[in-house]
Amino acid sequence: MKKYTVIIGLFLLGLSVQSQQVQWASKLIKFSSDLGGKQNGIKRILGKPDAFPQGGSSPNAWSPKNALNGYEVIEVGFEKPQIVKQVAVFENLNAGCVVKIAVDDGSGSYKTVWNRKKDWKTPTFKASISADHNYYFKRKRRKIQEAPDVINPGIENVILENAVSNAVAVKVEFNFALFPGQKQVDAIGISDSEVLIEAKINSNSIFENLPNPELIPLGHKAALCPVVSQNGNTLYFTNSASEKEQIYSCSKMADDKWSQPVLESALNTNENYNYIEFAASDFMLLGGANFIKGTGESGFSILNGINGKQQDFETIKIAAFNNYDDTADATITQDKKIMILGIETDFTQGGTDLYFTSRKDDGTYSLLQSMGKIVNSAANEATPQLLSDTKTLLFSSNGFSNFGDYDIFIAYRLDDSWKKWSEPVNMGSKINGNGFDASPYYDEKSETLYYTKFIDGEMSLCFVKIPKIDLIEK
Repeated sequence: MKKYTVIIGLFLLGLSVQSQQVQWASKLIKFSSDLGGKQNGIKRILGKPDAFPQGGSSPNAWSPKNALNGYEVIEVGFEKPQIVKQVAVFENLNAGCVVKIAVDDGSGSYKTVWNRKKDWKTPTFKASISADHNYYFKRKRRKIQEAPDVINPGIENVILENAVSNAVAVKVEFNFALFPGQKQVDAIGISDSEVLIEAKINSNSIFENLPNPELIPLGHKAALCPVVSQNGNTLYFTNSASEKEQIYSCSKMADDKWSQPVLESALNTNENYNYIEFAASDFMLLGGANFIKGTGESGFSILNGINGKQQDFETIKIAAFNNYDDTADATITQDKKIMILGIETDFTQGGTDLYFTSRKDDGTYSLLQSMGKIVNSAANEATPQLLSDTKTLLFSSNGFSNFGDYDIFIAYRLDDSWKKWSEPVNMGSKINGNGFDASPYYDEKSETLYYTKFIDGEMSLCFVKIPKIDLIEK
């Protein structure tokens, strides 16, 4: 994790803002540039911050075209008129470029309320390349100027000398020549208080009060996709430390600890990738197989078992299946009627999204349908697990306010359409650190969450006890 400047240290997540009336920009009025598309477009500046407090590059933030030495301006409106004593601009890449803020009090004209004073000791950054040199930033069709890799996120909290009544809009002007590096802006907020507007992670105190997670020793195997058998006696995972990703298993010992990993040769039938996504009492959901595009093949299969014995493979076909990658993540209900996939398709909100598909009478699955914009961000959502109530969903994402890179979240299905979900809740700093946390698998029998965490350069397997009552929606 990169070290951020002292500005990032201002994110005191526990600071109470109950006395504040805070609004986030809800509509665009005017802007000087827009990359277009679902990632880094101008609309990404609307709503509350999701690239903070972690900071750094994010597809959820606006990337201006004139990132190096250009001048940009944006005007945003708010849902309701209010008194404004503070304006906060969340710059998640190379902060400090706001030079002027003006407020519209409903009259239709802007009144300047703040100007940045010139710091003559700080030289203005100038591009070392020609101004018309463009390149593809992160993804195709996102053309902006090339810039040095500098991070330095921060919040420009501007306290007004005189509060503005009946404020309906804010105009922010930027001079991106003030600092080197790429620039991104995550959000713009207003408040009637001098209490600093902060980025707050949507978490739950229950998760902050969990015991400290423990590490499962696996030698030097890099763990992916942990899955526990229905009887709780076998822990499966995929080792990604070798050229061929293969499935291993550990057995529960008398002291409730796990044995040393054993290679599951019979399950490693694919050429490159092998993993288990779900283990029921009579079948397993397997993934990683090669698939031919345009045939409905998905790379997933079901290994059916009768009387505890492995019997036959059932290839999963999904109508008009399309995957930008060689593999995808998935989970399935006990009755096999619904599959949830983490996958990037033509209809993604940004990167990898969560989709669902329904089993048809002939055993194949229907067209993938997005699970909606509440759980899918402009970044990536992956590694889903659906609990037995078929309403509680665990998954990983780097598209919401989090503690570092990918964090683990929980959300709840609100109706039978499978498209309406509650706002994702971060599972807290005990589980999520400042690095990569993903692949959640909750064993309901032992009430234990297993997940992968990047520790000291290795993908490790961790677990923590969580009472089921604290996960299932009440």
